[in-house]
This record gives sequence, structure tokens and C-alpha cells, in this order.
Amino acid sequence: MAKARRPPRSTGGAAPGAERAVELTRRLAALMTELDLAEVEVESADVRVRVQRTVTVPVALPPPVAAPGAAPPPTERPLVTDVVSAALVTMEAPMVGTFYRASSPTADPYVHEGDVVKEGQILCIIEAMKLMNEIESKVAGRVARILVENGQAVEYGQPLFLIDPQA
Repeated sequence: MAKARRPPRSTGGAAPGAERAVELTRRLAALMTELDLAEVEVESADVRVRVQRTVTVPVALPPPVAAPGAAPPPTERPLVTDVVSAALVTMEAPMVGTFYRASSPTADPYVHEGDVVKEGQILCIIEAMKLMNEIESKVAGRVARILVENGQAVEYGQPLFLIDPQA
């Protein structure tokens, strides 16, 4: 019985499957940029490609768009309201739950904007499944901004505070 013969592999260049994967990756990257996607995964025959890119969050918000026909005053200039220094440390929620600034509704908040905090000092409480979890500062510094309202639901990794460690 004769054996079926495979075509010889070329030693110069990449295999056809690899070339196909590279071309597919390039097309997906262009599509991701065009559609502003963070991740895409495609599987076709023997090729599976997953492309991810980091999405940067804009620091300053664009000015609001005026209604059609309404002319803005000539002296109006866009205001930059959310400029964040690169030196600020972001305190993020370590869990999903409800954010509270104080230990009880009648108590004073743990911290206010502008307060100086020490490392390990309690900043807030996150209630998760009826348990009150004290969230401590991971750095010493000044509370530059409180990003969450009292009683607001928070997600894991959501920014809660901005702390200036140089203050």
C-alpha cells in the first residue's frame, strides 16, 4: 500500500496558517481602532485570534454640545474641570458594595477633601452582604478628591479617593 505524500514545507517564510493569523490580527487591530473596541476574539477554521488593547480614560471631558440653532455666547470658553495630577494616588474599591463616608448616618465622615491622612487610617466603609468593611488608606497624604457620593453603589476597582502623597 502506498503512503500519501505530504507536500514539502518551504523553509523560507512563515507557514500559510501563520501568515493568515498575522493578516487577521492586523485587520482586527484596525477594526478595533475604528470602532473603539477594547477586545475582540475571532475563530475561523484552524485559526483563533484574540486581540486586546488598553483603553485610556480621558482626563478632561469635552464641552457639552449645544442644541442645533442655539449659538453659544462669543466669550464662552471650554473649562477643564477634571485635571488629575499624575502624582495623585487612586484609592480603589476592593469589593462590590455600598459606599459610606461615616460609621453611621449621624456620625461625622471619616475624612473630608483636604484632610491629611496617615497610612492605614480609615477613609470609608463599604457594606457588602450586611458586613461593614473599613477601607484604609494605602498611603499618607492629603485627600485631594472624594469621587463617590455617600450611599452610592460601587464596583470592584472603582476609584473612591484621590490622595496627594506629597502634601
